[in-house]
Amino acid sequence: MATILDDILTRTRADLKTREAAVPLADLEAAAADMPPARDFTNALRPGNRGDRTPLGLIAEVKRASPSAGAIAEGADPVGVARTYEAAGAHCVSVLTDGPFFGGSLDDLKAVRAAIGLPVLRKDFVVSRYQLAEARAAGADAVLLIAECLPGEELPALHAAAGEFGLHTLIELYDPEHMPHVAALAAAAPERTVIGVNNRDLRTFTVDLEHSLRLVADCPAGVTFVSESGIRTREEIDRLAAAGVGAVLIGETLMRAPDPAAKVRELIGG
Repeated sequence: MATILDDILTRTRADLKTREAAVPLADLEAAAADMPPARDFTNALRPGNRGDRTPLGLIAEVKRASPSAGAIAEGADPVGVARTYEAAGAHCVSVLTDGPFFGGSLDDLKAVRAAIGLPVLRKDFVVSRYQLAEARAAGADAVLLIAECLPGEELPALHAAAGEFGLHTLIELYDPEHMPHVAALAAAAPERTVIGVNNRDLRTFTVDLEHSLRLVADCPAGVTFVSESGIRTREEIDRLAAAGVGAVLIGETLMRAPDPAAKVRELIGG
């Protein structure tokens, strides 16, 4: 039986063919080469760079909707949201660029990257070099690569290609069996790679915060471990930090908050 993730990947590949027909890869690669160097996403999350007063690093996400939650903040201005996150003390910003399922776009990413000084992550279902070129041409400093979406040699190939574009990578996994492979990739390039564990199973969309706590011990030394999804309270943040988690990626909790800036300060304030 097809899962939601299967549906997302099918739509992603179909939309990709349309974009490839409209704008050749060579044109995107030329545009990417003209961009200024990427901001240092990886170092922005490390204690020595983010400031020791915060319990862990925060990747704050611009997110209008999701398949699991439906509409979260329809009509939200990505620039206004990102500026709020930056002013409140976030360390990086993630921008959803998937349109059909998450209500985002590359235009959102371009606008955010031009408006703030923080490193910006392209959050999408990346399955090809073309999307890496799109990301860098749009100004992304980092991209998400999901192990469950990239079997065999696809993950290491795209991780290497991201490096060619000067992009940092957040390599995400859910299934524990992917950790040795992901850990090896991250350990080989710790200056531009962080590991993320999604607490949400993208096939069923069930959430279990304990998932990060079970896997953090397998993260290689010198690589930042990011816990993603389902994080709502300072108590959870403190538990994750005490277990060795280095950063969190939070979207829905911040986007639904009546005062997102206050929520950022509540979650990571010293």
